[in-house]
Amino acid sequence: MYCLQWLIPVLLIPKPVNPALLPTHVMFMVLYLIGFFLERRPCIICSLVFFVAVSLICYSGFGNCLFWSNNCDLIKCESE
Repeated sequence: MYCLQWLIPVLLIPKPVNPALLPTHVMFMVLYLIGFFLERRPCIICSLVFFVAVSLICYSGFGNCLFWSNNCDLIKCESE
């Protein structure tokens, strides 16, 4: 589980409040993860634990995901 010490901070980096900065944040996260997996080559167990944690965070509610955001509430989005 040594490899997780480099992946857990990715879950703790807050998303920017300004929606204009979100594409830059997403690009940084994706490039960091690609670089990490190419350079460090974490074990299968660490990779699975990380991807399960990311999927649980992303699908737990609106606006929680690291890679995208849904800035409208459910009622407003369904009515449009």
